[in-house]
Parts: sequence; structure tokens; C-alpha cells
Amino acid sequence: MIFIANIYVSLKSTVSDPQGATVSGSLSQLGFDTVRNVRVGKYITLDIDKPSKEEAESAIANMCEQLLANTVIEEYRFELK
Repeated sequence: MIFIANIYVSLKSTVSDPQGATVSGSLSQLGFDTVRNVRVGKYITLDIDKPSKEEAESAIANMCEQLLANTVIEEYRFELK
């Protein structure tokens, strides 16, 4: 069975986000001065062929832990369709 995984990776809230601060400052300069606390992350989508949803979830979690996210400073979540 083919599952589509949508994976979201972002910095933990305790880690400073200089890219987010840059985006926030740029938005403010463009007149969007009501924007607060911008955080920048990664979005990954992939197709995975597994016999069950549980096996697909386990494989995606392993991929995130081993490669897709630096779990020291990042957190992740994913959705399967």
C-alpha cells in the first residue's frame, strides 16, 4: 500500500531562529508589522510503500530520527495519507 507522508521539521522553541528573525524583520519593513514570532522550518513530502499504516509510521519516524531532523535542536511531526 502506498502512503503519502507530509513531514514538518522545525527548530525547538528553546532554540533561537536567526532565519525566522530575518524574515520577521523583512516583513516588518514591508509594512506587515503585526507579525510576531516567525519560525522557519522544512516541509518534506514522500511516498512510501508499506503493508500497513503502523509500519509506514514506524519507518517515517525512523527516517526523521536518523536523517530528516536533527533531534537535538529540531522537532518533527508527520501526517500519512
